[in-house]
Amino acid sequence: MTLQPFTRLEAIAAPLPRANVDTDMIVRVERLVALRRGALGPYAFESLRYHADGTENDAFILNRAGYRAAQILVAGPNFGCGSSRESAVWSLWDFGIRCIIAPSFGEIFENNCIQNGLLPITLPHEIVAELAAAIAPGSNTPHLTVDLGARTVTRAGAAPISFAIDERSRAALLNGWDAIELTLRDEADIAAFQVRDQASRPWIYRI
Repeated sequence: MTLQPFTRLEAIAAPLPRANVDTDMIVRVERLVALRRGALGPYAFESLRYHADGTENDAFILNRAGYRAAQILVAGPNFGCGSSRESAVWSLWDFGIRCIIAPSFGEIFENNCIQNGLLPITLPHEIVAELAAAIAPGSNTPHLTVDLGARTVTRAGAAPISFAIDERSRAALLNGWDAIELTLRDEADIAAFQVRDQASRPWIYRI
């Protein structure tokens, strides 16, 4: 899969302030038996989006008018905890989510987001709560603008909020580089290391 560069996104944002949303809640493991990447979107948040009889849960935010096309989630703490399955990120991507803002993430989930072109933004709990309130149902403008180049999140009528991201992850997202492409950016340094290492430890390289 060729990754899409992430530069600037102005989109509908949906509040999902629930804590500890794990990867099984994002996509159920049984869906992964027959379905592949690209076909998981309909099953993202399946247990929250649908009742047991298959009908839509009208109370769930992504089923509500004005939020069905959301590309940004403003989530609760420890989002993406649990199993390390990368398919959780695939299902969010297939559903249309391009950015998640939360007080904290499951570590492996956060790394999987970066490797798949989805931007995870960590902000203090009180700021995330303010953003969630600003885009809650009844809001006139449930939109946010995320600018990765400037490292800011902006809501209508408010000053930009700065966020931190390590430079390597930022470069990967801005350019649409996957893990292999990102590693190849350091090809010259890797080759230079191998020359130095072979000179100092030649026995390692004997066949």
